[in-house]
Amino acid sequence: MTAKKSAAPDPARSLALLWGSHTKPGRSGLTVRAIVDTAIELADASGLEAVSMRLVAEQLKVGTMSLYTHVPGKGELTDLMFDTAYSALYADVDEPSRQSGGWRGALEFIARRNWEVLMKHPWLHEVPAARSALGPNITLKYEAELRPLDGLGLTDVEMDSSLGLVVTHVGATARAAAEHLRTQRESGLSDQEWWLETGPLLDHYMAGLTERFPTAGRVGTSTGEHFQAAMDADHSLAFGLTRILDGIALLIDEREN
Repeated sequence: MTAKKSAAPDPARSLALLWGSHTKPGRSGLTVRAIVDTAIELADASGLEAVSMRLVAEQLKVGTMSLYTHVPGKGELTDLMFDTAYSALYADVDEPSRQSGGWRGALEFIARRNWEVLMKHPWLHEVPAARSALGPNITLKYEAELRPLDGLGLTDVEMDSSLGLVVTHVGATARAAAEHLRTQRESGLSDQEWWLETGPLLDHYMAGLTERFPTAGRVGTSTGEHFQAAMDADHSLAFGLTRILDGIALLIDEREN
């Protein structure tokens, strides 16, 4: 199902809200933080599409118009939610750099923390991050994740691209894992239960096709038997991350030599 497009946020309003006070109450007693936290709870439970100003107001037991005195609309609210979701990513800006294992250990730590946030808040995949207003938490995130790569001989563009490879891999794998979990919930079947129902049907239609698709048949069967599932998110995350870090290590070696 394609998510409905919400009204585009006003960058000026979003930035003012993102970098302003979230705890100062208005005349109704509401705070921006309370509104954002409630919206995040709704999104965690039902997805970003389910979040509306009306529903947030209902949860807070206030009139909808009370929300608009704090947040202009859902577009700006989404910007606030996106930034707030990353507020507890790191204890401080140097936490990734303090990890053992040098830059590689730091990037492994960064990958794990990003994975945890995306699995906790799967609606983050629905937010167009490339054009999301840069708030304090996202800015701190970027600073913290770049620092372990600084001083290794990489150019600024190479630092940004190396970090981008890691974060993009984590995001893509987390998205696939979230879709997989959603499919299981909606069907009410585990992978093993689904295969017990579907396997005999596939065997019927695939009979005689092993000569035509020998490699696909062999590899698909071996992988399914190995993981006992359609996918193994932990394996996909670790396998891809290792390959990416190996590539970054080669680039660093080239710069050092």
